[in-house]
Amino acid sequence: MNISHHLDDATLLAFAAGTVGEAHGILVASHLAMCPTCRNALRKAEGLGGGILESQAGQAVSDVCRAATLASLDAVIAPKETYKPKSDLPLALARIMGDVNLADIHWHKRAPGVSVFDVPLSKGSKTKLKLVKLGKGRTMPEHGHGGEELTLILKGSYHDKMGRFSPGDVADLDAEIEHQPIVDSDEDCICVIAFETRAIYKTILAKLVQPFVGI
Repeated sequence: MNISHHLDDATLLAFAAGTVGEAHGILVASHLAMCPTCRNALRKAEGLGGGILESQAGQAVSDVCRAATLASLDAVIAPKETYKPKSDLPLALARIMGDVNLADIHWHKRAPGVSVFDVPLSKGSKTKLKLVKLGKGRTMPEHGHGGEELTLILKGSYHDKMGRFSPGDVADLDAEIEHQPIVDSDEDCICVIAFETRAIYKTILAKLVQPFVGI
């Protein structure tokens, strides 16, 4: 697997410190299980993260955040177990969804060429995790983001102004980035997206469809 797009240093530091949301923690762990480069970077961030936690001893980390981060660490500590034997999903994601393959997912069609599956998270989680399937040749509307959004490619590929994203690649986006993904693979592009607030679309049509898509 040739991974070209990696997690931002700030995201790795937050993961090491246990301050990412539940959905983001699961996605980060899923990418780490695939990416030796980011696993090495995490080891360096862990020392910094420990120091941050000590300096902020009076600031509580939410139970949901702590539980998600600790549960996700197994996929990082044991990289040889990247995938469950009967699943083609990354280990951290497979543990939540059960022993299923991408081909077994019951997709919900939300728009032409766009299908979504909501990954169940803990009650009270402030973040959301969705599997999204984009049809071959599909062009998404140009949009920005209301906060940090992570997208991990599981199958197929797309490109935007930041480059081409294929399996294992992660798009680590914030409120300053606007882009327009275009599926360029000969098959559907399947990705998992972690976010707290929905994307900010520019066109009226995209805004009207957004409530049905949920992203």
